[in-house]
Amino acid sequence: MDWQDTGVVLTTRRHGESSAILEVFTETHGRHAGVVRGATSRKVAPALQPGTQVAVVWRARLESHLGAFTVEPIRSRAAAVMSGRQELAALNAVTALLTFALPERQAHPRLYAQSITLLDMIGEAEVWPLAYLHWELALLDELGFGLDLTSCAVTGGNDRLAYVSPRTGRAVSASAAGEWADRLLPLPACLLSVETADLSGVAEALRTTGHFLNTRLAPALGDRPLPAARQRFADLFGRRA
Repeated sequence: MDWQDTGVVLTTRRHGESSAILEVFTETHGRHAGVVRGATSRKVAPALQPGTQVAVVWRARLESHLGAFTVEPIRSRAAAVMSGRQELAALNAVTALLTFALPERQAHPRLYAQSITLLDMIGEAEVWPLAYLHWELALLDELGFGLDLTSCAVTGGNDRLAYVSPRTGRAVSASAAGEWADRLLPLPACLLSVETADLSGVAEALRTTGHFLNTRLAPALGDRPLPAARQRFADLFGRRA
């Protein structure tokens, strides 16, 4: 059996002398692995870099088999992500979180589209940090751990939303927080808007999304720790913001 699809390279690990096991996040087949023959050749190796957009053909005798890929590059993102340490760290965080969180061979077309949009933005200094933040929100939502930031969990209103409950993931207004404010997570305006954000606000918001990645997503996946690449990115971004 075989199929064709487009996707983004997540990971590549050596397999034998000249082959590699490639993982891609594809548009219609989800996170999928396969063997690439001749992966160390000068022609093939550049197409197997994380973040590269590729066209793939997968073939196997049975659907349950690992199978083999043939790969053609569509778009390299090497130049954009090599423009700075933050950009490279963001790419590594995206590919690591997708590898960590997505079940194998299950399509997530909405998240796929958002992931491609984000990867295409990396390198555009004015927009990509906010896009990354909202991608983490989308990842949580796609996997069933979305935050409810539409109204205050206490009053039901939507005025002066300032905090997020670390237990429920719901917004809390400044007036309702009271003496519990220091136990709540920050709700910067950039978590509510996709329009504009200052870097310090994004850095603060990453603390909030990071909490739910660690306390909701990771335990649901067998209590494995989040990929270190995500924390490295958050730390680096926080220092520079």
